[in-house]
Amino acid sequence: ERNREAAERIKSLMFTFDDLARLTTQSMQALLRSVEKDKLPIALKGASEKLRDLFLNNMSERAGKMLREDMEGLGPVRVRDVDEAQANIVALAKELAAQGQIEISSGKDEELIY
Repeated sequence: ERNREAAERIKSLMFTFDDLARLTTQSMQALLRSVEKDKLPIALKGASEKLRDLFLNNMSERAGKMLREDMEGLGPVRVRDVDEAQANIVALAKELAAQGQIEISSGKDEELIY
């Protein structure tokens, strides 16, 4: 609160689980292939409906159904466990981006030249 400008600058440099919504379809699918299958239901349990749908829409119908069943079967999940699972997936996304396997857009209006 005391230094809003610095806080905004730091926030813009951070990459959170919600920022995964900016992944392209191809990048999302590459991330899904690499993610530990036991982490995804826990991470999505604490995600917004929009982000949950984005993950599910990038999966096969069968895989999406199984993921939904896994999430329902979890019951209540501790916030700490959700945060840890989400942090693992974000770290994986950063690692894949560093290796050039996925592309993470900055979210700003990126210009394309055709």
